[in-house]
Amino acid sequence: MKNYLFLFIGIFSLASCNKAKKQAEEDDAIIKQYIEDNNLAATATGSGLYIVTTDPGTGASCSASSNVTVDYKGYYTNNVIFDESTSAGITFNLSSVIAGWTEGIPHFKEGGSGILLIPSGLGYGDEANGSIPANSVLIFEIELLDVL
Repeated sequence: MKNYLFLFIGIFSLASCNKAKKQAEEDDAIIKQYIEDNNLAATATGSGLYIVTTDPGTGASCSASSNVTVDYKGYYTNNVIFDESTSAGITFNLSSVIAGWTEGIPHFKEGGSGILLIPSGLGYGDEANGSIPANSVLIFEIELLDVL
């Protein structure tokens, strides 16, 4: 009986891994098409995240655990906005947000701005979050206003 349980767990794990890999490949194709369609100069980080640097900034640097204030607008690849801050931005700790922000925002210094093209695996994954559907590629225009 134990052998069947281990076999089932192994098969389930392999199927989940293949599903995540397939989703990552689909997201990458969507992001690359968006980059091409919008003539963006984006840099891939290797995790699936792509970054467009409009202005790298000249102020303080931040890390994945910094408190920061960011002005942002989030939208889908069809340009439908799902969220945005006021021009004053929002303040948060980078360790408490989606992985795409935790990884991407430290590429900018204070005063910097650009676009983060985030695959679903670095966003909300296969879970819906409010109005954001599961497996959504997310695009954020960001400006790093302050590193606290």
